[in-house]
Amino acid sequence: MGADSEHWSDYYTVTVERPAWQTVRFAIDRFRDEDATPAGPRSSADEGREPRFAVDLGCGAGRDARALLRAGWRVLAVDREEAARVAIEAAIEPGLRARLQFHIEDLATVAIPRCDLVNASLCLPFLAPDAFVPTWRRIVAALSPGTRFAAMLFGDHDESATDLTMTCLPPDRIRDDLAGFEIEYWSVDEDDRPTALGDPHHFHLVEFVARRIG
Repeated sequence: MGADSEHWSDYYTVTVERPAWQTVRFAIDRFRDEDATPAGPRSSADEGREPRFAVDLGCGAGRDARALLRAGWRVLAVDREEAARVAIEAAIEPGLRARLQFHIEDLATVAIPRCDLVNASLCLPFLAPDAFVPTWRRIVAALSPGTRFAAMLFGDHDESATDLTMTCLPPDRIRDDLAGFEIEYWSVDEDDRPTALGDPHHFHLVEFVARRIG
C-alpha cells in the first residue's frame, strides 16, 4: 500500500461517496440509545445540551465524519493531507459545515482533545511503532468513562505487516491494549481482495468499538 500524497488523493476520489464504516455506525447507535434512555447520561429531559463531540483521526474524504455530522454531532476531522480537506469540505452538506472543524496534522503528533468518541478508521497502522504507541496513549487519555474508541486496524497477518514503517498488531495484543475498556463490538477478518484502488492485497482487519470504563 502506498502512502504518498498522490495515492491518498486518488483514494479520496474513489471513497468519498462510500458509507461510513460499520464501527462508526455501531458507535453512533450506541450513543443514540443511551441518550434516548431517561436514565441515560444525556436523556431527552436534558434540554439545551451541546451536541456530542467526535475526533475523526485520518478522516480522509469524510465518510465517517459525514455520518457523525448527520447524526447531530460536532466533529473535529484530522488528516495530514490537504487533499482530504478539499474532499471533505466539498462532500459535506452546507447545513452541516458549522459543526465541522478540520485540522491538517500528523497523527504522530496531533493533540487529541477530550471528546465523546475517537474514531480511527484504517489510519493508525500507517504509524511506525515508535509513533503508534504514544498516539494510542493520547487517544486513551482523551476519553473519560462512558466515552468510546472506534477503530479499524491491520492485524499481524496483513500483507502490510512486512513494512517496518507500519504497525500491524496481533488481535490479542490489541485486546490487551484495551484494558480499561469494555469491548462492545469486535470483528477479525482475513481474506484476499482488492484495495479501494484495485490493487491486490491480503487483508487482516481488526475492527472494534470499546467503551471506556476506567
